[in-house]
Amino acid sequence: MKIVVDFDRCESNAVCMGVAPDVFEVKEDNFLYILDETPPESERAQVEAAVEGCPKAAISIRED
Repeated sequence: MKIVVDFDRCESNAVCMGVAPDVFEVKEDNFLYILDETPPESERAQVEAAVEGCPKAAISIRED
């Protein structure tokens, strides 16, 4: 699984960070950072919750 973020849509509101803090972080500069673009399968539930919870639908998962 690979995390894909459409940064043109992302508002850096940190919903994803609250759900999957090991994968997403909004830093002091108010920009979203992907900490792990290819997280382990053990993180899938949190990543899927972040995808579904994103208010701008800016996050997706690509299966490689």
